[in-house]
Parts: sequence; C-alpha cells; structure tokens
Amino acid sequence: MLNPDSFKHYIEKFNRGDRELYVQSFPNSQAWNFLKENIPLFNCPDKDIEEIYYFRWWTFRKHVKKTPSGFVITEFLPPVKWAGPHNTISCAAGHHVREGRWLRNRQYLKDYLNFWLYGEGATRNYSFWIGDSVWQYFCTTGDAESTISFLPGLIENYKGWERERLDSNGLYWQIDSRDGMECSISGNGYRATINTYQFGDASAIAKIAAMAGKKDIESEYREKAASLKWLVEEKLWDPEAEFFKVVPHEGEYQGKFSDVRELHGLTPWYCNLPGADKSVAWRQLMDTKGFYASFGPTTAEQRHPEFIISYQGHECKWNGPSWPFSTSITLTGLANLLNNRHQEYVDKKDYFETLKIYTRSHRLKLDNGEIVPWIDENLNPETGDWISRTRLKIWENGTWSEGKGGEERGKDYNHSTYCDLIINGLIGLRPRPDETVEINPLVPDEWDYFCLDRIPYHGQILTILYDRTGNHYRQGKGLRIISGGKEIASSELPGKFTGKLVS
Repeated sequence: MLNPDSFKHYIEKFNRGDRELYVQSFPNSQAWNFLKENIPLFNCPDKDIEEIYYFRWWTFRKHVKKTPSGFVITEFLPPVKWAGPHNTISCAAGHHVREGRWLRNRQYLKDYLNFWLYGEGATRNYSFWIGDSVWQYFCTTGDAESTISFLPGLIENYKGWERERLDSNGLYWQIDSRDGMECSISGNGYRATINTYQFGDASAIAKIAAMAGKKDIESEYREKAASLKWLVEEKLWDPEAEFFKVVPHEGEYQGKFSDVRELHGLTPWYCNLPGADKSVAWRQLMDTKGFYASFGPTTAEQRHPEFIISYQGHECKWNGPSWPFSTSITLTGLANLLNNRHQEYVDKKDYFETLKIYTRSHRLKLDNGEIVPWIDENLNPETGDWISRTRLKIWENGTWSEGKGGEERGKDYNHSTYCDLIINGLIGLRPRPDETVEINPLVPDEWDYFCLDRIPYHGQILTILYDRTGNHYRQGKGLRIISGGKEIASSELPGKFTGKLVS
C-alpha cells in the first residue's frame, strides 16, 4: 500500500546530519537499502512520531554487527570495557529482540539468540528476559523449529539464575546495577524486575515445552511461573503504597518494603503477571508527584525526598532521571494492561500522551542551534538534556572522558525500544502463537488515517490500514487487515478485532 520511496527522505536527512563515528556492518551509505528490504513501513498524521519511527530503525541498523559468531546486536557503538565478546551486553538484549523481531530477515535474530544461548554471550551478567524474548520472537515469526531448538539453552539459563540469585523464600534478588539501574534509591534486594523476568521466562519455557511435546518440562515450569506470580503479588506488593516495591534481602532493612515507588515497579505488567486488582499502581504514571514529567517518566517518584536530578558523581543514576530503557518497559506494560485487564486508572489517551513525551525526548540541540533527532542514555525529565552526554563531555577539560567509551559514547544508544511500541502498542498488532491476527489500535480518536505496511508475520506479509473517509489511501473506508493482497478482516472504526491468516 505504501511506496518505500515516500520515506527515503527521512533516511537521507539522518545521513546528512550524522557524524558517522563508529561503523559496523551496515554503514550509512547502505542504510536505505537495509531498511527498505527489512522494516515495516509506517504512515500516520503525526509526523513527529513518523519521523522518530524511521529514526529508530536507522539507529537500530547501526548496531547489527556481523561477527565470526554470526550476527549480534550491540548496545553501544564504541567499545566499552564492561561489554562482553563483540561489545555485546545482555542488559538491553530483550529490547533488541522485541524490536528486531519485525525485520524481514530472520537471520539477524536467530544468530543473536544462538549467541546468547549456545555461544559466547554472557547471558547473566545483567538481568535478561531471554525466555520471554524467544516466545515473542515465535509469536511474531511463527518459526517453531528455531524456537524449539532454543529450549535446552533456555532451561540451562533458567537453572543458572536459580543457582545464582534464588533464595530459600522462592524470590530472586538482584543488585540494582545488574538490573542496569545503578545508584537507585531502593538499591539491592528482591526486585520486581528480576522476578518478573523469571516469571516470563518460566511461562515461555512451559509453552515452548508444550510445543515440543515435553509434558514433564511444561508442568515443571508452569508450577515455577505460578509460584513466582503468587510471591511477587504477595511479597513485593506494598498494600499501603499500592505499588510493587523492592524488599532488601540483607542489612538493616532486610524484609521491609523500600519507602519509595520506582518506575520499575510497573515491570510486572511487561510479562502480564498481575491480576486486575493491582492496576491501581498505574495512577502514579500520570501523577506529577509520581512519574509524570515533561521529558519523563521519571525513574523514581518525585514526591520522595531522595528524588534528585544531579550532575555530580556517577553519570548514570536511576534516582530520578528518565531512562528510555524503563520508558520502553513501561509503555509495553501499559499496552498489555489496556489489552488484557479492565480497570479505571489509565486509558489509551495516557498511552498516547506518554508515547508523545517519549517521542519528544528524541531530540538534541547542537552547538549551532540546530535541533536534530537523537537517542542517548538518561534524560533530565524537566529540560530534556541528555545527562550522561553532558557529563562525559565536560569532565576532561572540555574533551570526552577517557575510559568511559570515548567520544559520543551514548550517541544512537540501543538500550530501548520505539518501533515495537508503534507496531505492538500504538497500531496494536498483538502477536499470537496461532494463525489469528489480532489488532487493537491505541491511536487517538481524531486520527483520520494510518497504515503499517510490509509487516512480516508468521511467514506472510501484512498490511494494517485505516482510512476514515476512503480518500487518503483510496482503498475504501474503515480499518482493514490485508494478508498477501487479500482482506482478512475489517472494521468501521479502530478497535479490537481479529482475522485468520490465509494459507
């Protein structure tokens, strides 16, 4: 439905304005060909969202790296001393899979998952929801053979976490920096993050084992998932604060709830863990004393006395600044909530507003005054300044701080999702393991048109198209799902509905 050349101007603009400091397998000169061959095309009335959609695919392409181990996806472009082989880091690898599952060439992710499960990847250096990632890969691609081949590695990885981080009370503990959240207010302990990821991985292993006909493994991991769901809801939910919180696993405050709400307390919805009664936690997202900010959401509630936006000490603090890493998890969890639970605390307008704030954050004002698309590390939630970039640039007498990644460490930082939030959340393609196509757009009611085209899904190519009047795309009125050139479902207005893939 969409002409790829209609969007080429975005890539040409990004290339023109780019200082290409670090080149991997697909340089800027190959960017348009790579993207034209691989990504779903997107058109909508909001040109800021449309531009950043293509910008984030343009930056993602920079991180696809061919190695002797096959393709991997990096987090930083310059080498950093805390990375593993080929400059890989497991911290954001789950985001890489969520985003990369929409590429038409499956080899990139197949290699990458093999790298983590059977290759050189240091899977447990950081919290990493690899089982849930594999399941999301399967629900998008329908690639059962590859998915089942990952099962032994997923089980071994899960057992590794049990050996390293599982306590006798049934909960997992984690160091905040190993969650990728250093200098947080709540610190180390039983965190909703690692326990949610383990719930998601156990659930995924059970479902993959069922596909493989391994009933004993399916039963074992369903029990693990059920136990973690109960423990997270019973032991990490603070009924007075109405929020999931950290419980320290040692020290003076062992066994007591932290006194702060932090954004990662919304992580359980990323894996659809909580029941509807816990939905009240989402009131904090749009509360200006909670997490809401002009360039938020903030990583800690703003009413807490230790909330601070500091340009002193460590450059990557999680005690207030906004982090795209957590914003991505929050928006994915919010889309899950809006699709799977009836509640009264947030709605699709809140999803769109938070997405717009996140979109607005993708900017940098250059020294010459020009404002360009940008993604980096952590944000000042009041001004939109990229904090670590500002810090690293001034530390060494106006030059880039040595030993921390060199010049522009955070430029094009691949530590979050954006395109998946458009496809899976805003346009609402909800991947499933069966041959049903389910969509539930969270677009504003006033949008008259949108189109997501050339979507690889279960071995077919989909188009999701909405045209209120029929005059924009001239293909008829209403919302339609098209597979292989054939309409498989339609609706007069955007809303939740399904269609069956045509074999």
